[in-house]
Amino acid sequence: MKQGAFGDLVGISQQAVSDLVRRGVLADGAAGDEWLLAYCDHLREVAAGRGGEAGKDLTAERARLAREQADRLAMQNAVTRGELAPAHLMEQVLSKVGARAGRILETIPGTLRRRLPQLKAADVEVVAQIVAKARNLAASMRLADVDADDDADEDVATVTPVDAEDQGE
Repeated sequence: MKQGAFGDLVGISQQAVSDLVRRGVLADGAAGDEWLLAYCDHLREVAAGRGGEAGKDLTAERARLAREQADRLAMQNAVTRGELAPAHLMEQVLSKVGARAGRILETIPGTLRRRLPQLKAADVEVVAQIVAKARNLAASMRLADVDADDDADEDVATVTPVDAEDQGE
């Protein structure tokens, strides 16, 4: 059977039949009844979402949708169990904790002066510098910073420590 005649039989163009032959859906040179069976099989596969590139795309899209639905349900369950909270709320909590920690840190140099009068002013100043860096880090902390590398250790290392000789030991 010629491609044009088969196209007229099933309601598609000769170019579409040629494309089906090129893609291997229809065997080149086969009889018309074989083409008809192969074409019907092809249509069933496409309709079921299994045939051709469109079928692969549809199957992949269905799988992606199923994953998204499962993720959404898992998140809803986590919220219900109290395991998740809105990011803006977590940001507020982190900010309050940072401010509270900063206020506590600010008291360290004064407490050292009172409890350890033998410390020199330079010693207390070194502690004050380290505390200031820690306080500033705590005050500027945001939710996005939680997973970031901890640069505080590097910052503290840049403060010059007081030698035991300077303390008169």
